[in-house]
Amino acid sequence: MENFPVINMEGLTGEERAATMKKSEFACENWGFFEVVNHGIPIELLDTVERLKKGHYRKCMEQRFKEIMASKGLDGIQPEVTDMDWKSTFFIRHLPEPNIAEIPDLDDEYRKVMKEFALKLEKIAEELLDLLCENLGLEKGYLKKAFYGSRGPTFGTKVSNYPPCPKPNLIKGLRAHTDAGGIILLFQDDKVSGLQLLKDGKWVDAPPMRHSIVVNLGDQLEVITNGKYKSVEHRVVAQTDGTRMSIASFYNPGSDAVIYPAPILVEKETEEKKTAYPKFVFEDYMKLYAGLKFQAKEPRFDAMKAAAKA
Repeated sequence: MENFPVINMEGLTGEERAATMKKSEFACENWGFFEVVNHGIPIELLDTVERLKKGHYRKCMEQRFKEIMASKGLDGIQPEVTDMDWKSTFFIRHLPEPNIAEIPDLDDEYRKVMKEFALKLEKIAEELLDLLCENLGLEKGYLKKAFYGSRGPTFGTKVSNYPPCPKPNLIKGLRAHTDAGGIILLFQDDKVSGLQLLKDGKWVDAPPMRHSIVVNLGDQLEVITNGKYKSVEHRVVAQTDGTRMSIASFYNPGSDAVIYPAPILVEKETEEKKTAYPKFVFEDYMKLYAGLKFQAKEPRFDAMKAAAKA
């Protein structure tokens, strides 16, 4: 098994650009995941985000999580739990309309820092999308435009904690799935591991690396690239020690964006390929995904294809 791909974004300038682009293309085609370092987010900001996030969990969420799990009577479980995850989560929306002011229990410093962090991540997401465009032979800005819809892309952050689990063999931190949206940027704990992706039929760890950002591709990029880049199944394995930090930001199409394979990526000579991926409104896909997140993605694509023909 080759090493998990790590992209040094400083390599995108100067003599290393061609090699860095090639490495990123290999990662997209063969992994659907990679880590970026030297990404431009100040280390001090990342450390502050981590400190505030962990402090907020201990103060406002930890006891609540323990009470919820105790009420479910999981201590005595024997069979594997397949309908829930061992995590504590809340969601912040940044675009098109932010909701961070409405989320309870966040102090002013936390809100301010998360806004600053989101702006940095949004910039990286758009930079990475243009990198993908270049590798795919698409005009610069194509993917951002494809995501735009009438009000711009949607962008939000899922803040998660994965507390110590007494029976990690019976319950996942997060069940296996592919992400529905566009490009996902994850700031994860560098001490408590757990994230795994399915590579060549085997579960592979996404190694914790301090101050890196893990990037993965969602279902919408698989559709737009007509399968050249694929979303990859991943999960979080619960751990017995330590609370894992996870801050995942999703740069997705606008709700009314119409998603379909980029015409130049559809092979003209192969009729089967021309219809391999469907055309649909992103919001319609999300409605379907809501009930089928933890199932295979192919039936979702088939359902959208069938709906388009109806």
